[in-house]
Amino acid sequence: MKISSIPVPSPLGLWTIVRSVGAFNAACSFAALWAFVKILRALRWRLKTTQLRGPPRTSLIYGVSHDLASSQDSGAMYERWATEYGVAFMIPSVLGQTRVVLYDPRAIAHFYARETWTYVQTPLSLALVEASIGRGLLWSRGEAHRRQRKALTPAFSNAAIRKLTSVFYDSAYKTKGAWDADLESSKDGSAVIEVQNWMNHISLDTIGIAGFSHDFGSLHGERASVTEVFDTFGNNQQASAVNQVFILLASAFPIITKIPTRRSNLTKKLSVTMGEISEDLLTRSRREKDVNVGEGDEEKSIIGLLIKSEGQDAELHMSEEEVVAQMKVLLLAGYETTSISLTWALIELSRHLDVQARLREELLAFGADPTYDQLKANLPYLDAVVHEILRLHPPVGEFTRLAVTDDVIPLSESVRTESGEMTDSLSIARGTSITISIAAINRSAAIWGPDAKEFKPDRWLAEDGIGGKAKEVQGHRHLLTFVDGPRTCLGKDFAIAEFKTVLSVLVKNFVFEMRDGPDTAVEVVRGILPRPRVVGEDGIGVPLRVRRYE
Repeated sequence: MKISSIPVPSPLGLWTIVRSVGAFNAACSFAALWAFVKILRALRWRLKTTQLRGPPRTSLIYGVSHDLASSQDSGAMYERWATEYGVAFMIPSVLGQTRVVLYDPRAIAHFYARETWTYVQTPLSLALVEASIGRGLLWSRGEAHRRQRKALTPAFSNAAIRKLTSVFYDSAYKTKGAWDADLESSKDGSAVIEVQNWMNHISLDTIGIAGFSHDFGSLHGERASVTEVFDTFGNNQQASAVNQVFILLASAFPIITKIPTRRSNLTKKLSVTMGEISEDLLTRSRREKDVNVGEGDEEKSIIGLLIKSEGQDAELHMSEEEVVAQMKVLLLAGYETTSISLTWALIELSRHLDVQARLREELLAFGADPTYDQLKANLPYLDAVVHEILRLHPPVGEFTRLAVTDDVIPLSESVRTESGEMTDSLSIARGTSITISIAAINRSAAIWGPDAKEFKPDRWLAEDGIGGKAKEVQGHRHLLTFVDGPRTCLGKDFAIAEFKTVLSVLVKNFVFEMRDGPDTAVEVVRGILPRPRVVGEDGIGVPLRVRRYE
C-alpha cells in the first residue's frame, strides 16, 4: 500500500472524534453515577426495611405483577400468600422491585392514618391521574389535598344529599319508564336488557344533574361526547392486554406513559372531552351567578362551591386548573364506581332469587318511596344487600403507595422475617412501595369467617354476623371499599344514597334473572375500572332477563 493512499483526517474530523469520545465518556460517567446512586439506595432500603418472606418471582421481568394483573381474582392470590407467609409479606415486582403487602387490620389502620403525608401516590399513579383528570383531589397530597377536600366537603353533607334524593329517584323512574315500554311490546312479558349500559346512563345523568345542574340526556337516548369515550373503554380487550404490559413496565419507568397507545390516546381524549364539558358548565354557572340566579343554595352545590373557591379572597382558594380537575374527578367517579356497583347488585340478585324476593318484600311492605333518612335507617335488608355488594365487589381492588419518610408499622400478630426471626412491627424505609388489596381484605376468610366468599346479606343483620377480626378493620362499616383516613372517599354517602334509591325502584318493579340461567359465568374485564361481563359477550355486556313484578 502506498503511503499517499492512507487517509489523513482533517482538523474538523479530529475534533469530531475527540468530541464523540468525550460525549461517550460523559455518558459512561453518568451511567456509572446513576448505577452507584441506585446501589446506595438499594443498600439503604435493605438495611432499614424489615425483610419479609414472600412468593418467588414467576417472571424475571415482571416478578409476580403480571400474574396479579391478568388474574380474575387477584384478591384470592393475596389471601393465599397471607395464609402461607403471614399478615405482612413481600412480593417481587417489575424489574427487580419489591412491594410490601399489608394484610393486617392494625397495620392498615396505621397506614391510612398517615396516608397523604407519610405514604403518597407512586410516580406512575400521579402520571396516570394527571393524564386523565388533572391535578385535582385524587392527584394532590398534603396541604393541597386538605384545602381542596375542605372546599368540597359541604356539597357532600347529609343536608346536601337529602336535597338530591329526588334527582336519584328521577333517574331511576326514567329507566323504569323505558323498560316498561320495552316490556309492553314483548310477547311473553319479558325482555333481555343489557343492564350495564343502563346503569352507566343512570350514573352519568345523575352526577350531571346533582353535581352540575346539567342533564346529559343519556337516559333519553342522547349520545353525549363523554359517553362515547366512556363506552369505548373495555370494548377492545386485546388492546387492554397490550396496555397491561405498558402499565407494568411504567411502574419502573413512568415516562413510558408518554408513549402513545390506543388506551393512552383514549385517556387523552377523555381528559379533553371532560375538560370541554367542565369549562362549558363553569362558564354557564359563572354567568348565572353574575346575574344573581340561584344564589344561596347554589353555593352549597358542587359547582357553586367550586365557583366560590375561584375567588381570590376565598379562604380555600382553588386555581382554575384545580377547579376543572375537580369537575373531571367528580364526573369520572360519579359515572364509573356507582354504575359498576349497581351492575354487580343486579347480577348477584339474579343469581340469588331468594335474596331478590326478600328484598322486594321489604320494599313493598314499606310502601311509598322512602326518603333519604328512611333509606338510611328504615330498610335494614336493603342496607344489608348494598353493603354485601360493596364488600364482595369493590370497584377499586387494590392500590400501592410510596413511603416518603421512614416509618415503623405495628402488627396485631407476629410474622416471620426472611431470616427466620419473629417480629410484631415492620421497619419501613423511605422509598418502599406498600400495597393493600381491598378485595383480599373485604373477602378474607381469616377476617370475615369461612363464608367470606359467599353473597350473604344476612351477615349484616345477625348480632354475630361480623366477627371480631372484621370489627378491627377501620373503614366504613369495617370495609375498605371507600378506603379510610384523610383520603377516604368524599362522595361515599352520595354514592350509597344513589345506590339504594336506584336499586329500591328497580327491584320493587322488576324481576331479574340471568339470561342463560343462574350458573351463567361472569368475568371481570378492564374498562376505566374493572367491570363485570357475562362470558361470551362483547364489550362489557351483562344481558339479564327482565319482567315486571305483578
